[in-house]
Amino acid sequence: MRTSSGEQRSRRRFMAQDMQDDAPSYLTTREVADMLRVKERKVYDLAAAGEIPHRRITGKLLFPRDEIMAWIDGPDPARDRPAVLAGSHDPLLDWAVRESGCGLATLFDGSRDGLERFAGGDAALCGLHLPEPDGWNVQTVAARGLRDCVLIGWAERSRGLLLAPALRGEIGGIGDLRGRRMVMRQPGAGAAALCERLLDGAGLTQDDLAPCGGLARTESDAAAAVAAGEADAALGIEAMARRFHLEFLPLTRECFDLLIDRRAYFTDPVQRLLAFCATDALREKADAMGGYDLAPSGAVRWLTP
Repeated sequence: MRTSSGEQRSRRRFMAQDMQDDAPSYLTTREVADMLRVKERKVYDLAAAGEIPHRRITGKLLFPRDEIMAWIDGPDPARDRPAVLAGSHDPLLDWAVRESGCGLATLFDGSRDGLERFAGGDAALCGLHLPEPDGWNVQTVAARGLRDCVLIGWAERSRGLLLAPALRGEIGGIGDLRGRRMVMRQPGAGAAALCERLLDGAGLTQDDLAPCGGLARTESDAAAAVAAGEADAALGIEAMARRFHLEFLPLTRECFDLLIDRRAYFTDPVQRLLAFCATDALREKADAMGGYDLAPSGAVRWLTP
């Protein structure tokens, strides 16, 4: 939830009147509701969805006053975003960042995490592969009400089940994994959302799978868990199946896109990465890794109004 600059100024005046220097550092749910001019139920919903700064202390919701005020104001559009690529992990993109020498820092912790960091102004761009009823990424990004950014294609990837070699010929679909150890991805990852959808389509839940260690936070972590014998299967991309010499059962083709801030788009790190993406070196690497189609690369998938 974001407000216009006029509304922000009005709310800051309201807060200045109600909050003296000796006011508590943490606000209650009712105080936040009064500040936002909403019902308390709305504040609870925002906290449950992770959309508002909060802490849970001894079972009670508390809201850091300074963080709430910054959240109301939203990111400063004049502030330069850090040269950070957040979001979902893609091995080809990871390689391109290093090989291009673009200088971008990477923070791969899932599509949803990247989108939140981008919306908060803490990343110049983020990688996404979030499944939607009619495609990938576009509806999710459009619903966030973001400003001054563009969603461009990076690649189409072949995604399916990474299987231990011992399971060759035994697994014909995700429904055959009942009772098997399947390594899961962190909440908010695009692969986690897709896995939940596929399990549901097969009439399964995670409870139907055998327990399997911790969460895999990247594509390579998921494949490595299967290769090390820690899991029987993972939902992963073809490139990682090849790298770790695993069986691969293709299930879908997914769009991996880059959401880029317009101002950051023209900075040297982003321009160097995009220039490298047009080289033969990237195409040759994609062919060698397998499972990539670079035809969508560079195409504008969505643009802020």
